Amino acid sequence: MDLRILWFILISVLYIGYFVLEGFDLGVGMLLPFIAKSDTKRRMVINTIGPHWDGNEVWLITAGGATFAAFPHWYATLFSGFYLPLFLMLVGLILRGVALEFRSKDENPLWRSFWDWATSIGSFLPALLWGVALANFLRGVPIDSAMQYTGGFWNLLNPFALLGGLISVLAFLVHGALFLTLKLQGDGIDKSRVIAKKFLRPLTIIFFGTAIYNYFATDVSTHSVIPLILSGVALITLLIAGQMIGQKKDGWAFAMTSTSIAVAIAGVFTQLFPRVLISSTNPEWSLTVFNAASGDVTLQLMTKVVLFALPVVLAYQFWSYWIFRKRVSQNPQELEY
Repeated sequence: MDLRILWFILISVLYIGYFVLEGFDLGVGMLLPFIAKSDTKRRMVINTIGPHWDGNEVWLITAGGATFAAFPHWYATLFSGFYLPLFLMLVGLILRGVALEFRSKDENPLWRSFWDWATSIGSFLPALLWGVALANFLRGVPIDSAMQYTGGFWNLLNPFALLGGLISVLAFLVHGALFLTLKLQGDGIDKSRVIAKKFLRPLTIIFFGTAIYNYFATDVSTHSVIPLILSGVALITLLIAGQMIGQKKDGWAFAMTSTSIAVAIAGVFTQLFPRVLISSTNPEWSLTVFNAASGDVTLQLMTKVVLFALPVVLAYQFWSYWIFRKRVSQNPQELEY
């Protein structure tokens, strides 16, 4: 297989892993001030993601590093054109990380409430902006023949992109609520289940409408049928998740939302291929896996490194989830955060 295509696939897998794993982190973070009122219950909610959130972000760091090394032109155009949204996303991720670590440093209720809201806002920003960014990837952005982004910030806030942002927020809220059904105890399970069901219906409707919009707003109708099939699979898994929630089969419901997110992101990258950034100015100026890639020597070296490193990272990730697989204790003395 061509190494440029191989690395496009590997980067796609890294982003799929990131959105599935970080998705429930962001969902739990957004729900924190609303799903629990007492300090102990909020601590329980935070402790569900406490052992995982920073490890899950490694998938994003690795994906960004792989993009920089394998496709430097993609990285350069992306980070220059999407500078402000990516900056705001970074602010959100930093705010959430600081909030999770600082919250328990003081027992003052106002202090803890401030950081709880900081966690929620810091989770909402990346959840929204990721959807906006991915939708713009599919719609295309102004890029000239020199691979330079020629638009502005407001070009990125078009109706199609905002729908993408709304979908990602709703998807992560449902995903996060279902994760809580697997990790909390007592009435927290029922409350989380109700929230998941509440957001799943609008998510399914908006996702279906946006999939139709995608058919007319992008070139998917002439490019490939596979993304349309994947969109259908993602929609079906959302419907199955709703059935599983109604039957209180929370593990299966969480598996379905994980599958739906994974399939939807796979559909995005499938629709892009062989492009990595679509030029709305002139399709011939689009960045592709061929004109945006590094040289063969770089790709060969990276492939050798990843063959050794990837199994280690996956083994560690599996081990960490296995170690913290039990439900969070209701005893405040046993809560870490």
